[in-house]
Amino acid sequence: MKTSLSLFLHTAKVMVLFVSFTVLFYIGMVWLNQEYQSYHRYDEPKGMAVKVSKAVDTGDDAWLERLMLFYLNGE
Repeated sequence: MKTSLSLFLHTAKVMVLFVSFTVLFYIGMVWLNQEYQSYHRYDEPKGMAVKVSKAVDTGDDAWLERLMLFYLNGE
């Protein structure tokens, strides 16, 4: 009888901890979501930053040059 009560209390304690940390994690995720809701990604850049608006066409062999550069740098 004592072991089953002890097992039940231990299981209840683990469940309470699990639910508490899950709720805390959820609240943290909601807070982060609200923080980034007002973040404007498409504002004009500040300082010396330049916003890229158009890609430059470099020709048909550009992919081969970029591939060789990739192999040389090892990235």
